[in-house]
Amino acid sequence: MIQVTTVNVNGLRAASRKGYVPWLAETDADVVCLQEVRAEPEQLAAGVREPEGWHAVWAPSSVKGRAGVALLTRREPERVRIGFGAAEFEESGRYVEADLPGGLTVASLYLPSGEVGTERQAEKERFMADFLPYLRELREKAAADGREVLICGDWNIAHREADLKNWRGNRKNSGFLPEERAWLDRVFDPADGGYTDVVRALHPEETGPYSWWSYRGRAFDNDSGWRIDLLAATAGLAERAVKGYVERAAAHELRWSDHAPVTAVFDS
Repeated sequence: MIQVTTVNVNGLRAASRKGYVPWLAETDADVVCLQEVRAEPEQLAAGVREPEGWHAVWAPSSVKGRAGVALLTRREPERVRIGFGAAEFEESGRYVEADLPGGLTVASLYLPSGEVGTERQAEKERFMADFLPYLRELREKAAADGREVLICGDWNIAHREADLKNWRGNRKNSGFLPEERAWLDRVFDPADGGYTDVVRALHPEETGPYSWWSYRGRAFDNDSGWRIDLLAATAGLAERAVKGYVERAAAHELRWSDHAPVTAVFDS
């Protein structure tokens, strides 16, 4: 078995003070993908920067205090890549991937959030336009090398109506725009991107399970959330998925991020 968890930590220094450290110490995951670290490695406590029992790869943003992704792996990676070849996003702290022993390439992704009618949305659209061809290329190269691929992270798009509570009220908002959802259609089209949404494939009829809830109001208590933290696998790996779930906190005050960890387990 191999177990992989992805979580947007919403600032790792803050999360480390709230419960991330004991969570990491207790997890059974073989790989942990972090997003929105929002810190340089040297700004992290030594035990967070170099956690015992893990190999850590950090990809901070060149813009201080923004974005940042990381990979924590039990086994030392054979190869690491930061960025995916698009010049605009090479130092944006939004993508890091590693080849692991045993034929798995795993990546941590923080796709830009957007806001309709702003430069933030234009940036998100440029990222999407550049990233889909790379996903195809990565899948094709991996297949030629006998490897599988798993892209984990905060995709900042709810794909289907079942992926957010208030879908009717968000049809004109970034994160649920028709063109964003159509882009994910392409990512998950066997004839195009060729990836599988692992948790959705395991729970095809379920509403949610949500992975992000606003801190405003009582969104968490009412389970008024979004499912935007996804694990996207190539076909061979997706077929080996046996479990996929959200590690939802038992109570609002026990949360250490506005996102919850999302975990998938695969037969080896």
